[in-house]
Amino acid sequence: MDYLPLFHKVTQKNCLVVGGGAVATRKVRLLLEADASVSIIATQLHPELAKLANEGIITHIKRDLVAGDTQGFFLVVSASDSDEINIQVSEEAQQNNIPVNVVDKPKLCSFIFPAIIDRSPITIGISSGGVAPVLIRLLRAKLETLLPHRLGNLAALAAKFRQTVKDHFSNSELRRIFWEQAFNGSIADLSYQGKYEEAEHELIKQLNKSDDKPSEGKVYLVGGGPGDPELLTLKALRILQQADIIVYDRLVSNEVLNLARRDADRVYVGKQRNDHSLPQEDINKLLIKLAKQGKRVVRLKGGDPFMFGRGGEEIETLIDENIGFEVVPGITAASGCASYSGIPLTHRDHAQSCLFVTGHLKNDTVNLDWDHLAKPNQTIVIYMGLLGLRQIAEKLIQRGLPSDTPIALVQKGTTPDHRVIISDLLHIADEVDRLKPKPPTLIIIGSVVSLHKKLNWIH
Repeated sequence: MDYLPLFHKVTQKNCLVVGGGAVATRKVRLLLEADASVSIIATQLHPELAKLANEGIITHIKRDLVAGDTQGFFLVVSASDSDEINIQVSEEAQQNNIPVNVVDKPKLCSFIFPAIIDRSPITIGISSGGVAPVLIRLLRAKLETLLPHRLGNLAALAAKFRQTVKDHFSNSELRRIFWEQAFNGSIADLSYQGKYEEAEHELIKQLNKSDDKPSEGKVYLVGGGPGDPELLTLKALRILQQADIIVYDRLVSNEVLNLARRDADRVYVGKQRNDHSLPQEDINKLLIKLAKQGKRVVRLKGGDPFMFGRGGEEIETLIDENIGFEVVPGITAASGCASYSGIPLTHRDHAQSCLFVTGHLKNDTVNLDWDHLAKPNQTIVIYMGLLGLRQIAEKLIQRGLPSDTPIALVQKGTTPDHRVIISDLLHIADEVDRLKPKPPTLIIIGSVVSLHKKLNWIH
């Protein structure tokens, strides 16, 4: 992060703008919108600035800049056409620890103006640190269309009833849950429609119906997808942002985890070969314990919770304990890895069926129905098969699958480290030994793999 986002309160603060042209005019508008007291040093003024000066809204100092002019001001903006003046303003202001912005000269600035979305009292600032202003303009335009124009009215309603809600609930978590429901339900809808009195009545009604005691907890089994955060479902994102605690495994990417509520607690229960940070039985007990404390618990799993994720075992335990739960599906690794590798799992000319199996070694062997797997015109997808890959290839060849059957091993699919190793059953193990891919990996076997070279859209 090149700049720390801060919001300065400039109400009735003396702020200086150097320069009187169109650029200075835009900065003066912003300062006046924030209720600053603005002085401007310039020999000539833009017509809009001249009008403001004549009306006494700004103070015009009609002369060139002289040494010491920045002293005594809370904030300084230099919008001069002269590089010499801009440098002088920057150096003098920074020597006196006065925040200074030199328009379009980031190296001379101690602060920069972001692109602003104004839904007062909600204010959103977007910045690229001055390196991509056109991109920021496009982002601002997109956000403007997504945010209700009356969003500020909802914030004002919350401000009006903030103390009332605080007095009603003795527990801060209950207050947060109440506001989350208010901002996502009928209260918000009425506010956005401009029905302010009705919104107030609805808020009071819902507040009176709310008890000042923790509600029953609930567990959400959420599929985090194969890694790319943009593959997370909208429902998963909403629940992540409302959870009190996130219980996550090692296949959840940091990018997905960072979409959770910032103040939510996080518990890592990842598993990998010979290193289970928490056994499955203890994970089940943890979910029960947290839910009985009234927590909204997200059990966040890579891929889909019901695809080799042991989600079924976890909800069986929750049912036995009468714990409420909900399952939010995710894009499984097979779908994500195959799609990002240009390998369709089924294809009219190659495969009419697809089998999903786990290649996890147990007692140093892979125990699968080899005769069923070694059939033509189907695709085999193997989860957790990296360590047993040589055995898998040998067994399939022994059961009659041609040794030149195409096979793909996908490393860290859909992430920036996405990598595909293409070979055939006879040579794949040696190729993997040579290239040394890192888990998590997924194996795809079948003639559909031959389409990778043609359909590999990522590269």
